[in-house]
Amino acid sequence: MILDRVKPLDAILAAAEKKSLKRSLGWFQLTLLGIGCVIGTGIFVLTAVGAQKAGPGLMVAFAIAGLVCIVAALCYAEIAAMIPVAGSAYTYSYASMGEFFAWTVGWALIMEYAIAASAVSVGWSGYFSGTILGGLGIHLPSWLSAGPLAFGGAEGGLINLPALLIALLVTWLLVIGTSESAKVNAVLVLIKVTALTAFVALTLLSADFDVEKFNPFLPAGIFGGWGTGVGAVGAAATMFFAYVGFDAVSTAAEETKDPQRNVPIGLIGSLLFCTVFYILVAAGAIGTLGGQPILDAMGFPLEAGSQELARQCAMPQYSEALVCSNEPLAHVLKVLGFSWIGNAVGLAAILALPSVILVLIFGQTRIFFVMSRDGLLPDRLSTVHPKYRTPHIVTIITGVAVAIAAAFFPVGRLADISNAGTLYAFLMVAIAVLVLRVKDPERQRHFRVPLVWLVAPLTVLGCILLFFNLPSAAMLFLPGWGILGLVVYFGYSRSRSHLGRGIVEVVDDVAGEETMMPLHPPE
Repeated sequence: MILDRVKPLDAILAAAEKKSLKRSLGWFQLTLLGIGCVIGTGIFVLTAVGAQKAGPGLMVAFAIAGLVCIVAALCYAEIAAMIPVAGSAYTYSYASMGEFFAWTVGWALIMEYAIAASAVSVGWSGYFSGTILGGLGIHLPSWLSAGPLAFGGAEGGLINLPALLIALLVTWLLVIGTSESAKVNAVLVLIKVTALTAFVALTLLSADFDVEKFNPFLPAGIFGGWGTGVGAVGAAATMFFAYVGFDAVSTAAEETKDPQRNVPIGLIGSLLFCTVFYILVAAGAIGTLGGQPILDAMGFPLEAGSQELARQCAMPQYSEALVCSNEPLAHVLKVLGFSWIGNAVGLAAILALPSVILVLIFGQTRIFFVMSRDGLLPDRLSTVHPKYRTPHIVTIITGVAVAIAAAFFPVGRLADISNAGTLYAFLMVAIAVLVLRVKDPERQRHFRVPLVWLVAPLTVLGCILLFFNLPSAAMLFLPGWGILGLVVYFGYSRSRSHLGRGIVEVVDDVAGEETMMPLHPPE
């Protein structure tokens, strides 16, 4: 049977309990953690992409995406507090729905983290080229600063060299073992929030702010049409990328004081803060510079990342258009005459975004690691470097793949593809919560989703809604990647699975030692 391999939850929890973590975090620390993890490429870069999809309705898109994330966050909180181990949605699925579904989730997460890291690399490139190089009077030629037009890049583009180099640099740092400190992260959060606060204040209070620039508010309507990726919901499917990272709060549940109270406050508080912040940023950008999309002959917004949009943006009349900027927030302030503040916002993005790339690549290697530990991927992938003590092989493979994608594809398309994998993972977490409520109702839960039979189905419906409003190319990428994963699973992983061979890691209650216990005879 394909669905007969479910990893015992007791075995997973026994392994996790070998290390007891001190409960020291309160709601305020959790909220700050969530804000720090969420604010990144989505708001600094994808504002332009979202405006091209929804126009001024970008504000509605942020609200829709934020609402889906809030209900998903509650599901993450319950299951993360219940299963506080590495592996995220992959491990949760293994313990609830079994190895087959866990594999599909893990395979999707591998794609999600890598593509997301590529998207952040491209976003960083836009700010680096505009703020640092532009400030020095250096202007990279198109063939060195954008991917090929055939892939949605700029006219004359060949390779996005800055994006390629930053991805490789971060990979090198991970290989030699460089890690972030809590103090550095705190400083980066302060820089990001300060930069965005300054942007909101300057734009909303600017003499150039004009409510007429919000008309028409929804040029493509709420739903732009299946597979088009435009309209408010289509933009929400893209801007969903701006919220990814909140699950870091749920993973800290084991270290939280009074998790029943503080985890939901931290999750919902950070998401509400970011949602309101994002809406204000969108309002400021659109109200001052305008955010109407560039339309085709039929009066429909051109697809973000398309060849035709790239051609239109190369025309002089769109030189100041928000939807054509690679550094939209800095661009708005520069057009308004706040050049030095615009450069400061650009510098904030340049300083903060590499840490996001690092966390994403690091997270992807962790998924690889856990799947390799379960026997589903070759042990060779988790080989540790003799000097640096890091998983150098999988890190290098991941980093090179991230760099290649960043070199040739635009940020909007990469974000859409990454979102497809994330939405699938969130959907499976919501289902896992319901499955465990039925299969293991007596299990201790440090946090319980209120109205779970309403919240979890809403999460599933929200994820499905956003998925089917992604561009068709992004929707098709996930099943294509999934088919490749099934070939790997049935051709290699299933026969080598530790669980399938009747082996699982547990902890002996008396001796306190790790042993390998048989579950059932090997197949």
